[in-house]
Amino acid sequence: MITIKTQEGIEKMRAADLIVSETLALVAGMLREGVTGLELDAVAEQYIRQQGGVPAFKGYGGFPASLCISINDAVVHGIPSSYAFQSNDMVSVDCGVVLDGYFGDAAYSFAFKEVNEETIQLMKVTKESLYKGIEQARVGNRIGDIGYAIQEYTERQHGYGVVRDLVGHGIGQALHEPPEVPNYGRRGRGLKLKAGMTIAVEPMINMGTRKVRQEKDGWTIKTRDGKPSAHYEHSIAITENGPDILSNHAIIEEKVKNNPNLIDI
Repeated sequence: MITIKTQEGIEKMRAADLIVSETLALVAGMLREGVTGLELDAVAEQYIRQQGGVPAFKGYGGFPASLCISINDAVVHGIPSSYAFQSNDMVSVDCGVVLDGYFGDAAYSFAFKEVNEETIQLMKVTKESLYKGIEQARVGNRIGDIGYAIQEYTERQHGYGVVRDLVGHGIGQALHEPPEVPNYGRRGRGLKLKAGMTIAVEPMINMGTRKVRQEKDGWTIKTRDGKPSAHYEHSIAITENGPDILSNHAIIEEKVKNNPNLIDI
C-alpha cells in the first residue's frame, strides 16, 4: 500500500536526507588512494549518529555496515572492506539514514584521477539520466514515464545496459516502500503518480551487459561481464509544483571539486 505523505512528513524526510548528503560529502572529502571502505564506513557511522540519526543500512536484512561501497564492476550493495582504493577506481557510495521515524537515501559515484574516459562518460550519462527520470516524476504521469526517460537516454541513445534485477523504490517511514521504480519502462504505463508520494530514483547503468550476478558474500552485485557500472540516487517528493528533490548532491559535488584526488564529473 502506497503512503501519501503530509508536508510535515516530507520535511522530516528532507532532514534525514540532509544527513545522508552531508555524510556522502564527508566521504567525498576523504577519498584518496590508500583509504579503505572500512575507514569511510566508521567515519560515516560516527557522523550520522552525532547528528541524531541512525544508519538505515546497518543491520538491514543483516547488512553489516552503514554505507554500501561498490567499486568498478560492482553495481550496488558492496560491503566496506580493507581494500585500499587505487588511483584508477570508480567508487559508488550509497547511504541511508533514519531520523525521527523517516528515512533518507541517496547515492553518488566518484572517479579517482586515473579513471579512463570511457568510464567517465558512463558516469556522466548515468548522472544525467537521474535528472531525466526525476523530470518525469510529476502528478498525473506514471511510473513507466520515469523508467522510459532513463532507459531511452542510457540504453537507446548511448548503448549502455540498464540493470533490470534492481530498481528504485518508494521511501518514507520504511527504507523500501511501494511502489517499485524501475529504470526501464514504457511511457504511460504503470502506477499513476500523485502529490505526496515519495520515491527514490536510482539509475544503475552498466557499460556493457545489463546482466548482473551476486557475489558469495550474499550482498555485492556485480556486472556479469566485469565492465564498470555507475549509480546515482536521489530521494524525491512528488508535488503539485513538480518533483521536489529531498537529497542534496550539490554539497557532495563541492567536495569533489575541492578534492585533488577526484575527477569532477
